[in-house]
Amino acid sequence: MSENKKDSERVDLNDPKLTRFDIYKEALRKDDIEILHYEPRFPTPGTKEEKRMERIVAMMFVLAGLFALGFVAVMAFWPWEYPGEVTGWDAWFKWQTPMLGITLGLSLAFFGIGILTWAKKLLPVEEFVQDRHDGGSSMEDRKLAEATIYNMTEDIGLKRRPLLKKAFLFGAAPLGLAAVAPLGGLIKDPGDSLTKTGFHPDHNDGQPVRLMNMDGSQLRPDMVSVGGQVTAFPAIPGGATNKYANSSTLLIHLRDDDAAELRENLYPMYRDADAVWGNFVAYSKICTHVGCPASLYEQHTHRLLCPCHQSQFNVVDNAAPVFGPAARHLPMLPISVDEEGYFYATQDYLIPVGPAYWNRPSLPEEVEE
Repeated sequence: MSENKKDSERVDLNDPKLTRFDIYKEALRKDDIEILHYEPRFPTPGTKEEKRMERIVAMMFVLAGLFALGFVAVMAFWPWEYPGEVTGWDAWFKWQTPMLGITLGLSLAFFGIGILTWAKKLLPVEEFVQDRHDGGSSMEDRKLAEATIYNMTEDIGLKRRPLLKKAFLFGAAPLGLAAVAPLGGLIKDPGDSLTKTGFHPDHNDGQPVRLMNMDGSQLRPDMVSVGGQVTAFPAIPGGATNKYANSSTLLIHLRDDDAAELRENLYPMYRDADAVWGNFVAYSKICTHVGCPASLYEQHTHRLLCPCHQSQFNVVDNAAPVFGPAARHLPMLPISVDEEGYFYATQDYLIPVGPAYWNRPSLPEEVEE
């Protein structure tokens, strides 16, 4: 379209006879948009069919809101702590994560279906063609854009469909709450759980804490074969539960040559603590990258592998990282065997376990400095 023709068809935007839709069409024309087809879904507003479709969309939003509230309720009240003695699927705590996924998934699904149904069944049928062009926006263009937005709002029908507006808010508000609710878990004061594990004597009336299996049986040297490993927990009430989730430890029975190599490589802090007993060594099982369980031990290469991101640690060199994203070695738990023949921790981990958040030292030498 030539500029002269455009000028000849220019509409006076200050003409009081113009409707908002006329201004909307003028905005499209100035932007080189041609309306090929424009047809309201319901030419006569307020028909039974339109009301029925409104109720269907409203029901989708209400269901979205109810399931979002269900997500928040599961997050706040559903049992989630692992009690230690329950193993069947009839345990409520095992259903917390699936219920979170089900409620949030259904909420998002119903909200999306509501939006799509609204667009497909209630909005006008429109077909446009536009030629692309460059350039900024003048004040006149902005006024036209404003009219366009208002016209789109009229088409959506929020003003004359209060049921849909209320249902939309009912569905959207709980969804926002569902997005914020998980952040509540970060508000709780972690206390000393970042620096103290279940092996600290404070959890056992000041007495050293023994090592035990998940089933509660306390560990002895004859329970781990040469080259073998076992996951150990602090032998205190709830020691194998989420309450002491930072205490998961890998007890490894090294071969003679490997144990001798480890003793030669021991960091001074571990040597001073007499951290290795016989051919046994205990490392934190929590990967120092992002906290996955590092438990795949290959005795021929002396490497302990974390399956999440392939970090590898050299067991005979203080579990120093040798491959992968982890940059911090696995902390060693000083252990010994008491007069009754059971393993116990002579003291808690010398450095914090877990991922290297909040400027934790990356190597034992930094602690010594």
